[in-house]
Formats: sequence, C-alpha cells, structure tokens
Amino acid sequence: MIFITARFRVRPEDADAWPDITRAFTEATRAEPGCLWFDWSRGIDDPTEYVLVEAFRDDEAGAAHVGSDHFAAARETLPPHLVETPRIVNATVPQEDWSRLGEMAVPAEEG
Repeated sequence: MIFITARFRVRPEDADAWPDITRAFTEATRAEPGCLWFDWSRGIDDPTEYVLVEAFRDDEAGAAHVGSDHFAAARETLPPHLVETPRIVNATVPQEDWSRLGEMAVPAEEG
C-alpha cells in the first residue's frame, strides 16, 4: 500500500473552515476504488495545522488519485488557504491495513 502523511499549515482565518473547504475533495477521494483511507486531524499544539493520513491500495490507485479531476481541482482551490507548501511523507509499505500496537495492547480485547 502507499501510505502518505501530509502536514497542511492553514491561514488562521481559514483554519476553522478547513473541513468545509476540503469537503468535496475529501469525499471524492474517499469514493475512489483504490483509496483505503483519507483522514484529517487538527493539531493540538497548533490549531492552524491539519495532518492528512491517507492510504491507497497500490501505485495504480495512487496514480488514479493524482490524475483525478478532484485532485486537479484541489490543486487550484486549496493553496490560497495555505501559508506554506504542505510537507509530506510518502512510502510504500508491505501491508494493507493498520497493524496493532502490541506495546499498548488492551487486555481482554475481543476481535
């Protein structure tokens, strides 16, 4: 799977509206057949920073995402709301889902 984490520093006046600003892009991406997840989180220490954690099935799914109309639209509509170019970590990992964090196992967990 392709695993991506990106940090977006949003203009302070747009920070509260960021979920609405990105809604169409987020929903369209989540609907892609090769998207495994596409989740936003807001920074605790810096409320103008959002972190995007996303994963795609394989290189083909990643290429389809980057080649999509909604990605092209996001390239035009999102940057005006940012204070800097987003920073990203992009890696291919040999798994298809989240692993369990054994060091913090919950006793008597079912499933």
